[in-house]
Amino acid sequence: MSARDEILRRIDRIAPARPAAEVAKSYAEIDRSYLRRHHGDGILDLFAERVAHYRATVRAVTAAELPGAVAEALASRPGLYGVPGGLPGAWVAEVEEGWLVRDPAVADLDGLAGAITACAAGIAETGTIVLDHGPAQGPRALSLVPDYHLIVVTADQVAADVPEALERLDPARPLTFVSGPSATSDIELSRVEGVHGPRTLDVLLLH
Repeated sequence: MSARDEILRRIDRIAPARPAAEVAKSYAEIDRSYLRRHHGDGILDLFAERVAHYRATVRAVTAAELPGAVAEALASRPGLYGVPGGLPGAWVAEVEEGWLVRDPAVADLDGLAGAITACAAGIAETGTIVLDHGPAQGPRALSLVPDYHLIVVTADQVAADVPEALERLDPARPLTFVSGPSATSDIELSRVEGVHGPRTLDVLLLH
């Protein structure tokens, strides 16, 4: 028996699984009278403002403008970029030939200039982008190891607030919440970027 299996076996012994009906009943009894949406109009503008507050760059583009915007974002930092296998080819159609690596191996991520991904949701109130690591987003390491991350967020993915966004997500999937570039101020309140993820985050908001 592996260490993992042993740990799970002990957990099951201490806290045996509850019947599904009992779990459903418990969830149904949760008080959900709290305010679920703080904003009505201007959700996309609010999202862009809050994302920019975290020192990320945000640019609104149309579908026709997107390929050029992706190529322009990468032009100032030549190199290899990791791209998930499910990312639409049209999005990166104008990127320099030879710059893209589809589904890069984990061992190669540290040598990449950056990564380009889609996302699962955006949250206007908090300026947060959520990845669930589906086919167009790639594994979690792709969005954490390279020093630069370019995320494409479609307008219909932006929710007004956290409760609305969570309703769109599958809790069984691995979720990564991104609020600007990686940063910490743990040591003497001095901001240091790039400790736990990319130092630079660019967002293209697709209308």
